[in-house]
Amino acid sequence: MNVSYILTGSNLGNRLDYLRKAKEAIAETTGAIANNSFIYETAAWGLEDQPSFLNQALEIHTVHSPSSLLESLLKIEKDLGRKRGAKYGPRLIDIDILFFNEEVIEQKGLTIPHPQLHKRRFALQCLNDIAPTFFHPVFHKNINQLLLECNDTLPVDKFLIE
Repeated sequence: MNVSYILTGSNLGNRLDYLRKAKEAIAETTGAIANNSFIYETAAWGLEDQPSFLNQALEIHTVHSPSSLLESLLKIEKDLGRKRGAKYGPRLIDIDILFFNEEVIEQKGLTIPHPQLHKRRFALQCLNDIAPTFFHPVFHKNINQLLLECNDTLPVDKFLIE
C-alpha cells in the first residue's frame, strides 16, 4: 500500500463544498483517507489579486502508482468543473500531490515531492497537522522544520466551520 499526501484547495464558488466533494471523490476513486488536516483560509500565493483559498491536506492510502494517482486526481478536478486558466489563477478546485511514499519523481507533468512545497506556508501548515515528522526526501528535513524555516509571510488561518 502506498501513502500519499495531497493538498486540496478552492477559491471560487462554495469553497467548502468543493473541498468536501473533492475529498469524497478521492476516497471513492483513489484509496482510503487515513487522515486530514484542519481546513485553513489562506491568501492566494503566486497571483495575490484574487479571493482567498480554503486548503486541506489529506493522507491517502492507495494502490495507485504516482502517474495513475495523478490521472485520477486530474479527472476529479475536471469532473468538479475545473477549467485551466492563468498559472496560479483562481480555481474551483485544485488537487496537488505533495508526496508519494518517500519517492523522488521527475517526469514530464509530474514532480514529487511538490517542487514549491517548501515555499508555501499554507501547504506546510496543512501538512504539519497530519505529518509533522514526515521527512522531505530532497531537503532532508521534516515538515515541522520546513514550516519553521518558511519565508512565506502570507496569512494562514484556521477556517471555522459554523
